[in-house]
Amino acid sequence: MVSVSSFDPGDRFMAITKRRLPTFLQFGKSSNLSQKLMLIGLAITLFFIFLAFFAPLFQAWGWLQNPKDFLSNPIHETPSAKHWFGTSRLGYDVFSRTLFGAQAALQVVILATALSMIIGVPLGMLSGYLGGKLDKVLLFLMDSIYTLPGLLLSVTLAFVVGRGILNAAIAISIAYIPQYYRVVRNHTVSVKTEVFIEAAQAMGASTWVVLSRYLFFNVIQSVPVLFTLNAADAILVLGGLGFLGLGLPEEVPEWGHDLKQALEALPTGIWWTTLFPGLTMTFMVVGLSLLGEGLNEFVNPRLRRENRIRK
Repeated sequence: MVSVSSFDPGDRFMAITKRRLPTFLQFGKSSNLSQKLMLIGLAITLFFIFLAFFAPLFQAWGWLQNPKDFLSNPIHETPSAKHWFGTSRLGYDVFSRTLFGAQAALQVVILATALSMIIGVPLGMLSGYLGGKLDKVLLFLMDSIYTLPGLLLSVTLAFVVGRGILNAAIAISIAYIPQYYRVVRNHTVSVKTEVFIEAAQAMGASTWVVLSRYLFFNVIQSVPVLFTLNAADAILVLGGLGFLGLGLPEEVPEWGHDLKQALEALPTGIWWTTLFPGLTMTFMVVGLSLLGEGLNEFVNPRLRRENRIRK
């Protein structure tokens, strides 16, 4: 039998504090598989961002060859200590072009997703808040764009705007605008009937004030998730454009264009020019996809409750 006098209230307080850790501390200790995969995706994404930022510095230090230099290298040399990923049929150093390809991919992808977000989010807020004929016209336009295959739409626009980082970003971004529009519009339609919105309207707040101060931060919870998932898809679309010769200029290191050049030599046993750019593109897409799926659960209370119930 335990004596009542031996019970220390401090022990109970310590037990409660140990059980109730802040959410950001519990996140790292959680055994949830999707959260662990999110951390893996975040690590992969940060690794590619590191490569994109420091590749020019590595070249300046002499650790990387110039990705545009091919006259001084032998053709189709196997991976070695001098050329870690070998050389291509034009004499390019595959390792250097693979690393610099991450820089070009991030530039185009971030610009493309940012453009689609900048256009889609305001249109979705205006359409959902104002309604009426504007909402019907925008819904019809966005649904028409959304029904078209994204790659086909990007290829068509790439024919029109031509090559280049900005042009490729514009060609890719058009396919993602309807996604941001629909997500934000649906959130806006549900949030605009809340009491705090009606109170702001009763106090004479203008449409701009309501949209920017009261609606904006309440309807963009899913935008970061959509951003990462679209970024992963945009890498594949950029690779497809490069493979078709519609992406970036030929002198710019780009994985899709390099894969097209390497495909002709693949039947002859030249495997390294295809393997390394393809693997790098795959890892980057997987990293962004894992990050996006993890963020989706992190910002979605329903998914968090379902995972707790499964535990």
